[in-house]
Amino acid sequence: MRRKLLFLTGTRADFGKLEPLALAARDRGHAVTFFVTGMHMLDRYGATRNEVQRLEGIGKAEFINQRIGDPQDVILAKTISGLSDWVNENRPDLAVVHGDRIEALAGALVSATNYIRCAHIEGGEVSGTIDEVYRHCNTKLCTYHFVSSDAARSRVIALGEDPVTVFNIGSPELDFHHGPSGVSLDEVRQRYDIHFPDYGIAVFHPVTSERDTIGAQAASLFAALSDSGRSFVVISPNNDPGSEDIFAEIERLDPARFRHLPNMRFAYFSELMKNAAALVGNSSAGVREAPFLGIPSLNIGTRQLNRSAAPTITEASAFDRARIEDFLATRWGQRFASDRSFGQGQSAARFVEILEQDSFWSVPLQKHFYGETRSDPI
Repeated sequence: MRRKLLFLTGTRADFGKLEPLALAARDRGHAVTFFVTGMHMLDRYGATRNEVQRLEGIGKAEFINQRIGDPQDVILAKTISGLSDWVNENRPDLAVVHGDRIEALAGALVSATNYIRCAHIEGGEVSGTIDEVYRHCNTKLCTYHFVSSDAARSRVIALGEDPVTVFNIGSPELDFHHGPSGVSLDEVRQRYDIHFPDYGIAVFHPVTSERDTIGAQAASLFAALSDSGRSFVVISPNNDPGSEDIFAEIERLDPARFRHLPNMRFAYFSELMKNAAALVGNSSAGVREAPFLGIPSLNIGTRQLNRSAAPTITEASAFDRARIEDFLATRWGQRFASDRSFGQGQSAARFVEILEQDSFWSVPLQKHFYGETRSDPI
């Protein structure tokens, strides 16, 4: 049966995970729409709404949910208001949200209060920041859970979710990296003006619970990278509180060795990663994509704490100069066997197979805490 599916995207990162699922659903005949908001709508972060607009055969609805500097609670309120208007006009059969961003929380809340089935992608993850709290809130609000590992599945069930609603499909962005990117490294270099032959990738995001120290962390990290003599492609941070402090440090970097980009098309970023000597920072790419591609990554700080134990990953504080220097000296350019802890790169195929099961659509909208003995109402 043809279903109306709504995918909510607020960042370049969650779009990279949702796009393979949306395309697979489109190709199976479902009516797919993206609700585009958040960072996508901000020019400073690369106007990544254009990436969504390039998708063929998929509907798009755009909504500006913030101005630069808006606090998280205001962004949440604005997103709820805009999305609520849209779903009441269009009434999807299934909403799909990802992860732990404030836009995903808005999507889960709007779906729950309007009795719309909602699927949560990559629940059950741990990180140690307030993002983890948002993620677990989404788990309790959503109807279905498409997790990326057996450990995540166990955590979702421990939160009281019925196992029949929890599916391990792996991490969807690995679908892109599993095959050819479709572009050459030379094309990447030419498009993004990257001239140094040997490079790492640096992505450092704010940690909302560490707002007071994030500027000092960024200063320490980028000073270590500068002193190493290595060259890096630096991708802009996300728009969480503290991003201005990180931007200030990035602007001090020597452009001869640091190429700063607000955003990259996903195929180009995939090819860039496949040929990188290392990935440094606190992006999920360092604990998901890098291990899958066998690339060494230096995970800085607490943002991705405990999310992966792959042998390609080195943990370090932003203030631990000795450890950062050792990583850049000894792990730079190494290659490892692909780590498949978060899937085989076939998440989208598994996702649409599950959508086509009649039992999927018969799950009750009224949720109960799984595992607790219930008595009949009086």
